[in-house]
Formats: sequence, C-alpha cells, structure tokens
Amino acid sequence: MSVLVVVSETEFRRAESTFTTAPGFDCRVAPGAEDAICDAVEQHGARAVIVGSSPYRERLYALLSPGGLIARFGVGYDNIDRPRATAAGVLCTNTPDVLQQSVAELTMTMMGAAARHVLPVAVALQDGRWSPRQGVELEGKTLALIGCGAIAQAVARIASGGFGMRVVGYARTARPAPEHFAETTTDFGAAVRGADFVSLHIPASPENAAFLNQERLSQLEPHAWLVNTARGAVVDERALFDALSSGRLAGAALDVFEREPYVPADAEHDLRTLPNVLPVPHIGSNTVEANRRMALRALRNVQLAHEGNLTALDLINPDVLSRG
Repeated sequence: MSVLVVVSETEFRRAESTFTTAPGFDCRVAPGAEDAICDAVEQHGARAVIVGSSPYRERLYALLSPGGLIARFGVGYDNIDRPRATAAGVLCTNTPDVLQQSVAELTMTMMGAAARHVLPVAVALQDGRWSPRQGVELEGKTLALIGCGAIAQAVARIASGGFGMRVVGYARTARPAPEHFAETTTDFGAAVRGADFVSLHIPASPENAAFLNQERLSQLEPHAWLVNTARGAVVDERALFDALSSGRLAGAALDVFEREPYVPADAEHDLRTLPNVLPVPHIGSNTVEANRRMALRALRNVQLAHEGNLTALDLINPDVLSRG
C-alpha cells in the first residue's frame, strides 16, 4: 500500500516529476499555509507532510501527534516550532547535504555580478543607454565567509580553486581551517578586515537574530559587498539600508529577506530603492538538480518514519525520540 503524504504546493511544483513518479507514495497537494495543510491532513487522514518555508506554529502539531512527521523541503527550519513539535511527539526532519552546490553557485554568481556591475549596466542597456563600467576581477580578492558549514565549504572550494580568491572563515567556536580556507577565526572583526566580499552562511537561530547589526556592519570595509544566501533574519535590514545608502558599504547582493515575499522594514528603508542592491527572490536552492535531491530526501524521511526506523531520520528535533 502506498504511503500517503501531503505536499505543499510550491514544493510539489518544484519537483513535480519526482513526487508524481516516486514508487510507493501517494502525494496529495495542498496550499502551503498552515490552515490549508491542516485541512488536507484531516481530509486525507495523512500522518506526514512535506512543507516549505511557510510558518507552522499551532494547529498542525496537534493534528499529527504523536508519531506524525513534518518533513521540511530544504535545510533551514526556523519556520518549524521544534519545542512544540517535540512536546506533541511530532517528528521533524530537513534535507541536509543536497543543496550546497546550488546555493554556493548562486553565491559566486552574485559576487561576479557585483564585481562587474552586471545589474545596472544590463538595465541601462535595456533602457537604450550604452553605459559600460569598469569592474574588478575576483582573482586575488579576499572573501570572508561567516559560518563554516557545508554550504560555506562549497563556496570556499569554488572561490579558492576556481577563482583564486583568498578565503577567511568566521565561526563562533575555534576550529581548524577546513580545506580551501586560508584561515578561520572566532573574531568577527578580524574575519572581515580587508575583505572585498562578506558572505553569510549561518542559520536563523535565536542567537543569530539580526547577527549582522549596525555594530558588525560598521566593521566591514567601505569597498566591500555583502552577500546573503542564508536567511534574511540574520541581518538587521534597517541597519543594512543605512550602511548602503550612506556609502559606508559598497553594496549588497541578497537572495533572502526577513519577510518573504519581500516587505521592507518601513517605507524609508526599502532596499529595492537602492542602486547598490542586487536582490533576487530566494532562488539559492531552486535548481532542477537540488529540487530533485530535496524531494527524494524528504520522501526518504517519510518512508523511514512509516517503517519506524526513526534513528535514520534527518531529525531536527532529536529530543522527540526520548519523549516518554
């Protein structure tokens, strides 16, 4: 008998061929909002859901508990209430180790676009203006990676091996420099000192809320570009706007925002109005290849939960296993 699973619509469309052809699964599609997902769970009697980045805060946990599964289609899980899930006995998983290449490639693409002013000259040409601008090469430039996890290591491999950049890593706790890093440090100021590009690769955990605040932004070099393909919540967007609009920071290439679809902090701090911002709508992991891998990994978690093989799950709330 097929395992029935409710899949949020956006994620289903991103990997439709995988979800529709996966043997042993009956995937039912529902809008991603919590109430719609809950309605589908009730309608179909589902014990598992695969969801994206919409917030899930209340009703879903009561419907699925105990032993139900929320399988996150992606790595970040700040939209999942892990304590509530654990208290309700709901298993929560994500899809690690499947999207770092896609996100790393976008990170490098945005750095290259910034270095060569691709956005403004392309817009000018579309408007009928021939406005070439002098750019810079990436080779020999310093890249500071804030966070040294799997995605950051993929960026370091491409930046160092492919472009000849010098890569410095920042981590909260001391660690040996991974391959392709020139050095790592626990001193944020030291990591970004002299950096031409600063790229964020930290999760949206409570301790990282507005991590890149006014104080830390002031430590970046005036000629530096900020790249964020991690989570919008790790940046104080008002402080970033002020740094960019005043010229204290050269520019920012942003794939993620505190509120998505993007809503400015207020009318006076709309990042879209700044000429030195390169914004894209959270496309870091949205490639054919990464979407297929995320779908397969999420379905694997559904299957493992169905079989009761809980220790093999990609659990993000492992304490649930010890819940009495």
